Order: sequence, then C-alpha cells, then structure tokens
Amino acid sequence: MTTIDSSPEQAAGSSTIERLLATDADWLSSTDSKKTGRLFVGAGLLGLLATVVVNILVSIERLDGADVALDADAWVQLFSAQRFGLIFGSALPIGMGLALAAVPLQVGARSIAFPRLAQMGFFMWFGGFVLACVAIISNGGFGGDPDMVDLFLAAHGLMVLGLVAGAASIVTTVLTTRAPGMTMRRVPFFAFSCFIYGIGLLLTLPVLLGSLVFLFVDHRSGEGLLFADGVSEYAQWAFGQPTSFLYALPVIGLFAEMLPVTFAKRTPFRGLVFGGLTLVGIAALAGATQQTAFEVPWAGSQLYVGDSDDVATKLGDLVPWALFHLLPLLGAGIVLLMALFLAKPEKGAKVNFTAAFPFAVFGFSMVLVGMAGAALLPIVDLGLLGTVFDEAALVYVVYGLVLGAMGAMVYWSPKLWGVEVDLKAVAPLSVLGLIATIAASFPHYIAGFLGQEAGFTYADSDMQIWNVIVLAGHVLMALTVLAFIGLLAKTVFRDDVESLADDPFDAHTIEWATTSPAPADNFVDVPMITSAEPLLDAKEANRVTEGSDS
Repeated sequence: MTTIDSSPEQAAGSSTIERLLATDADWLSSTDSKKTGRLFVGAGLLGLLATVVVNILVSIERLDGADVALDADAWVQLFSAQRFGLIFGSALPIGMGLALAAVPLQVGARSIAFPRLAQMGFFMWFGGFVLACVAIISNGGFGGDPDMVDLFLAAHGLMVLGLVAGAASIVTTVLTTRAPGMTMRRVPFFAFSCFIYGIGLLLTLPVLLGSLVFLFVDHRSGEGLLFADGVSEYAQWAFGQPTSFLYALPVIGLFAEMLPVTFAKRTPFRGLVFGGLTLVGIAALAGATQQTAFEVPWAGSQLYVGDSDDVATKLGDLVPWALFHLLPLLGAGIVLLMALFLAKPEKGAKVNFTAAFPFAVFGFSMVLVGMAGAALLPIVDLGLLGTVFDEAALVYVVYGLVLGAMGAMVYWSPKLWGVEVDLKAVAPLSVLGLIATIAASFPHYIAGFLGQEAGFTYADSDMQIWNVIVLAGHVLMALTVLAFIGLLAKTVFRDDVESLADDPFDAHTIEWATTSPAPADNFVDVPMITSAEPLLDAKEANRVTEGSDS
C-alpha cells in the first residue's frame, strides 16, 4: 500500500477550506431559528443600505438645479425601488428575522415550529429579492420592459411565499411549543407582538400574492385590464399606510418588553398592553380588505346631512379610516401610557439602563410619529394627498423599525453571540439614528403642508431647504447603519471575549435562564413557568431564602 504524505502547509490549507465549507453548510442547512433569524436580519440590513442609496438619489434629483445624468425610465424605477426596498427589502425581513431569532427563546421552546420551513422561507425571500433587484435594474418593476416587469412580479410572489413560511412558523411556535405553565397571558410582550405580527402577515400576504398572480397573468397576456403605470392600485396597499403599521409591530413589542426590565417593576394590567398590541395589528385588516385609499371629510363642512347619498359616501370613507388608522394609533398610545406609568419613580427604586433601551425608545417614538402622520394624510381639507407627506410617514415607520431592530440585536446579543454591547459605545449611534430619521422625514411633513408634490417635481426655490435636510437625513442613516454593523462585528469577533453571565441585564423572562450564547436547542431542560416574570420570581425567592438563612 502506498501512502501519500502532505506537507503541514497543505494540511492546514485543507483544514481551513473544510472548516469554511462546514460552516457554510451548517448555516445553509441549520434548523436553529437563531441562525435563520440572523440571515433574515443581515440580508435585510443590506437591503436597507441599498434602499437608503436609492433615497439619496431621489433626494438629489429633487434639489432645484440638480443635474443627474439618468433618463426618465431610470427615475421611474427608482420610485419602484424606493417603496419596494423600504417594505420588502428592509422592514419585512428585519422584523421577520428578529421574530425567528427571539420568539422560541422567549416562550421556552427548544426549537421553532417547522424549522425547515422557516429556513426555506429565507431562501425563497432572498432568491426573490435578488431577482426583483435584477428586474428593477433592467427597467422592470411595476412598469417598463415587459419581460422584466414579468420577472419582477414573479420574484415578488416568491418573496411573499418565503415571508408567509416564516410567519406560519412564528404563529405555530407561540400556539403550540410554549413551555409548560406558559399561558397566553404569560407570553412576553415581544413574543406576543410577533404572534399578532405573524397572524397579520398570514392575513395580508396571501391577498398580495393573489393580486400579483392576477397582475402577472394580465400583463403577460397583454390585456392590460388590471395593470396600470407605476405601482398598480391592486398592489400598492402593501407598500404604504396603514399596512406598514403591521410591519413595525415587533418594535412596539420590544418597547413594551424593555419597560419592566429598565424600571425593575412588574407590568400591571398586562391584558391592557396585550390589547394595545392587538389594536395595532388591526392595521392588517386594511391590507386584507385592500381598503387603504380614503378621502375623509374634515369637521362637518363637507358632510351634507340632507343628501343621503353624500352621507353614505362620506361615512364609507370615515368609518374604515377610523378603524384602520385611529385604532392602531390608540393601541400604540396604550403602550405609551403604560410606559409613562412604569417610568414613575419610586423611593429606592433602581433604573437599569441597558444599551438597547435608547434604541427601543427612539424606534417606538419614530414609529408613533409615522402612524400619527399617516392618520392625517387622508383628511381632504389638509391637502396632503399626492404630496411628499405620504413618503415621510412611511420613512418614519421604516426607519423607526430599523432603530428598534438595532436595539433588539443589542438586547439579545448575549443569547445570539455570547457578547454584551457596551452602552457607552452604542448610545451615540442611537442618537445619530434618531437625528437621521427626523431629518429624513419631518421636513417632508412640512413640505407636504406647503404643497410639495410627490415625485420629482418641486415647488418654489425657497422650499428647497426641506429637500436638502431630507438628503442629509438619508446620508446620516446610511452612516448609522454602517457604524452599527461595524461596532457589532467588532464586538462579536474580538479576541478577548470573556465568559458572559446568563442574565447580564437582570431581566424577567425565561430566555435569560439559558446559557449565553444559547445552544442550538435553546434549553438544556425545558423550564416550568409559574408567572409572567419567572426569573424575577426566582430572584425574589432567593433573596427571601438568603435573608432567612442569615
């Protein structure tokens, strides 16, 4: 027998390649939802950066006297890419990733329900996203080259199927894999918000898929009965308000989750918070019914009681507007009121500021401002329809979601990576992200009231200051995201990583009972849950025991 010896250098090289291939195979075929979630979030952040670049180009074109060497078709595709990127390239994958990574841990499950389905959902979404980007770059999107339009519609449908797969896994996990003793009233707020989020996606995305199928067949056949220039009226509801409120629901849940941890209190009236989160989820019905375009009368000046037809017409818009805009806003307001109640100082009480808290507060605040602005949009007498006000409200919601997502990654970094992000290092980024979001959105609130139309038209030159500030805001957001990714990578991959406590934040929920980082199956032993704050109960019991022993 002949033996072939290899040099140490060759063996080392082979070992490195083998380890790399093994790592790739593990990530691509893993049933660990924490890895699937990180894939969604990572790809969503890349999609966000691409979308911010699009927003920057759009803002430059709006500047009076700007000379950008792109033709009309390219600008049409930029508008398609802007809405598509904000929702399906950023908001939805980031929210989905956070839910997949954290929900099984929060409900005490060893694994997410249907892990292979969730993993397949990522590849379907990612493959569809790549194809959709190719279509937009090749003059496709919702208008342009016929073949590329067909590719965009088909790719978009593939993305929807992937997101539906992820949503089904999340909802089933909360319903069927909770730890013993964890009733629905004991489910953590973030997990509950993701549960409502998943149900909302299961209601709205199949409707969107059906619309895309109709549009594809109509456009492919050349009939043109349904397909319109730009974003078709049969699908545009998925790219704006109030459906976007649903996409930001995990950020509102994160804010509610952080409150008891930060102020070291039990949350009273948990059912009230659950009700608030559910009210926000009502926005999903706007997408499921495709009722998102309203013209709401202001005061009573346009409502003529003597004309029954006019009354019926006005109420036909007023009622769904109140249902789909005001009720979600009320739900977010309930969460805010609970925050104010918990923040009330008590004698001797401590405040536990974590690195995630400023992101959670700023993200929730920006989403709330976007929701409030979107509620004003349909009021006819305000004259906001067809202006940049609509775009500003959407940017508020999506950028607020991004800030909240950064907070979620920081908060659960001990369980996902086994590291703790330093508050002093990351807090300035939360402030920078807040400034970026306000700058990229609020000036267009003002410009909307002043009459600046949506698109590439602009009003008088004295209004251009608002467009300049918006441009600066998008640039700051790109810097914020890049800096956050760099800081997180530096923290995760540093050489001097020390062992981390299982519960470094003195938290209340069960995911902090497992090791940091959490193993692939989450828990060595499935815990028994006796209350909504099981870790807090255990700590209080330990203090009582220690006191009696002394």
